[in-house]
Amino acid sequence: MQEQSFHSNVPISPDTGIYLERSRMHQLLEQAVQSPLVMVVAGAGYGKTHVVYSFAKTQEYHTVWMQLSERDNNPERFWENCVQAVACINKERAAQLETIRFPETNRQFDWFISSIQNSRIPRKKYMFVYDDFHFLRERAVLGFLERFFNIPFLNITFVLISRTKPAINTVNFFARRLLTQITEDDLRFSPQEMLDYFQLQGITLPSQAAMDLYYDTEGWIFALQLARLSLKQKNSVADYGRSSMRSNIFTLIEEGIFSSISQDLQKYLITLSLIEHWPLALLIELAPDQNLIQEMERIGSFIRYDIYLNAYQIHHLFLEYLNRHQQRLTEEEKQAVYAKAARWCAANNLKMDAISYYEKAQAYTELIQLVYTFPLALSDRIAEFLLHILDRAPPEAYTQNASAYILYTRLLFTLRKFEVCTQKLGEIIQHFETLPPSQFNYRVLYGCYNNLGFVGLISSLYTHRYDFVPYFEKGHYYSILSNHELHGSVTIMSLGSYACWFDGTEKTDLDQYLQAISTIVPYISISMNGCTYGMDDLIRAELAYFKGDIPKAERLGYQALYKAQNRKQYEIETRAIFYLLRIHIYQGNSDAIQTLFKRLEAQRDIREYINRYTLFDIVSGWFYIQIGQSTRTASWLTEDLEEGELHSLMYGMEILVQAQYYLAQKNYSRVLDVLHTQRSSYGLEYFLLGKIEKAILELICQYHTGAQVDAIRALEAAYQLALPYALDMPFIEQGMDMGLLAGAALKAPSCSIPRDWLENIRRHASTYGKQLMIIATRYQQANPGPLLDALSPREQAVLFSLSQGLNREQIAQNAALSINTVKNTISCLYRKLGAVNRADAIRIAIATGLLQDKDRPNI
Repeated sequence: MQEQSFHSNVPISPDTGIYLERSRMHQLLEQAVQSPLVMVVAGAGYGKTHVVYSFAKTQEYHTVWMQLSERDNNPERFWENCVQAVACINKERAAQLETIRFPETNRQFDWFISSIQNSRIPRKKYMFVYDDFHFLRERAVLGFLERFFNIPFLNITFVLISRTKPAINTVNFFARRLLTQITEDDLRFSPQEMLDYFQLQGITLPSQAAMDLYYDTEGWIFALQLARLSLKQKNSVADYGRSSMRSNIFTLIEEGIFSSISQDLQKYLITLSLIEHWPLALLIELAPDQNLIQEMERIGSFIRYDIYLNAYQIHHLFLEYLNRHQQRLTEEEKQAVYAKAARWCAANNLKMDAISYYEKAQAYTELIQLVYTFPLALSDRIAEFLLHILDRAPPEAYTQNASAYILYTRLLFTLRKFEVCTQKLGEIIQHFETLPPSQFNYRVLYGCYNNLGFVGLISSLYTHRYDFVPYFEKGHYYSILSNHELHGSVTIMSLGSYACWFDGTEKTDLDQYLQAISTIVPYISISMNGCTYGMDDLIRAELAYFKGDIPKAERLGYQALYKAQNRKQYEIETRAIFYLLRIHIYQGNSDAIQTLFKRLEAQRDIREYINRYTLFDIVSGWFYIQIGQSTRTASWLTEDLEEGELHSLMYGMEILVQAQYYLAQKNYSRVLDVLHTQRSSYGLEYFLLGKIEKAILELICQYHTGAQVDAIRALEAAYQLALPYALDMPFIEQGMDMGLLAGAALKAPSCSIPRDWLENIRRHASTYGKQLMIIATRYQQANPGPLLDALSPREQAVLFSLSQGLNREQIAQNAALSINTVKNTISCLYRKLGAVNRADAIRIAIATGLLQDKDRPNI
């Protein structure tokens, strides 16, 4: 991270800008920050923020300061706040954090932690300060922070400033004595500090007055500040005015602060009280006269400039006082302020704040335009948030904005309220088709017909109806009449667990489905500026691959890839890469795999591709597992999966990769646990391909756990699922496992599967296993460990086979070698590694990086 300067250009008032540097508190904080977690907890007016702020300025720390508010209970808004805070010390890192969105999934959290770890400077101390932590109640935000705080960073201290005990679990910190607390008693001024404070302000208190003042205030800093103002006004210290100290605090603010500033500044401050945060750039935007900012700075400790946030901070009691005077502004003045604040937030990527301000400004056109910069597939939480805003919107928000109708129904669709959405769309379409022709009406009809088509497309998984084609045709027709062109992320198609949304039940007709897809893609891609372009080729490539028609799958896969790349359909491009990787593994084409992997990695640099990190992890994880490098799989895929930013129909991809991971570890019970989770069923069992792949993984686990009869019976059921569509590749891809199972089925007299099919599967599965071994060996050669150069390609291949638990006979059969050649190769391998047996060879290979620890077989 970059070095943070602690100097500011803010002028300091000789009267009120003088602060008492409290050496006692500095010493206390110096000791406190040796702990990884510090909680500064006290009520209002105890100077919590100033004490930490003053301490931070004197230290050579990199400080990330987050000013929290009520709005930070919205995780997306909280994340925007995080990014802005990090940007103050490292703009490049902030830009990277911005791309992952709020880290609520394991994958996102791992990436976030990795990003923090990689950006730290060794032997430098970092301090993450969370001010006004008491505002946080949202479990998702608190849960993220709990996990973050519990990561054992050696050079990061977290400081929580709060009026109440933070609502996080600190038992672990208490138990290990890793938590330091600073309380109200610590923060109170001592009698001597009080005298020093007044002396610094040019006020000398008589002994009795000092005793009375300390007795009444008990060292409460805010009360002492108000007493100072009162004494300054009286120009007498003989009696500090105990009665005035007991009067209403707001009266003291009125008398001591507000009445002494100009009318223009009064109105400006009331205007600023409408917004939550006061960045300098925004205050300049809102100021009718730039001199007002300089006058505001002379108010002193109640308003200060924060060098960490590049923003002004106002004391909450002073802010509450200003809030009570907002009636002095007209509604037109308030809306103008909200509109300016919204535009500034939108320009500075604070989109959640911008939306809130646009709503208060009644600026629904700009609000909707901003929402259309969001991804097409919104999270449920954001969709609910936006839906509530549109529910509150006045009728004119719709009559003046064609997109309001479209967005409203799109949100219902996102939340899977299909029946309500369909009914609402029908009502809107019926109404606007009776109105006189206009581009506004055409725009509404264009969007609503497309939304109706997407509802039909998605719900066809369980309705088995493909009558959505006319809706997209109508959408295309009205898009031409409306002369409206979409731009941005809403034009990027999101896919489910499989490209082919087909469940294979008797009520469905695959040809009818494919014809419907081929018909709608041109309509959608024209009316929505490229959306879905290449999807029809991808679906046919997916089916061709699962049928084992490799030439056709390859041709269509590349066709889908190039089309998708041409029109920025990033998820379609990634899925095409996924299937092409699988195709080239089957072919043993390592050069093509290297080329595709580079293309996959390049996608991570495309900022508008929202799901790029998630899908990269899924595709690369599948590949690493296949070639025996399972420890390179992203850690979030090896843990319990959590619902995050992806639509729930996406979970099948994650589940299958995780199941394959545990299968590679021979952890069969864990494979079954993963496949039987509620989320996996929801993500897989809607799709014919998902049903088959899930069934195959289950029966392999049964076979390896000794339930051979059950495994063969399950194989018969999977065969029946795949038979109508000749989907053989899911069986073949299981390589050696499926070869063993097919062999067992051939020996089982009661097995009803045709022998020629079993023999064909066993033969092709064996071929696949050999090609996989070739790919794995070449990959290891291209990514050598310390000893790899000393091993011949044959020795590397044998080492990999040993790590997978294969015996000498199986290795000889797979590699088409004699048993004696395999024995000699193993002997040479042992000699080069200095090993005495197989277990010793695997241990040494893991220790030297030739193999990964999780590649160790169960022997």
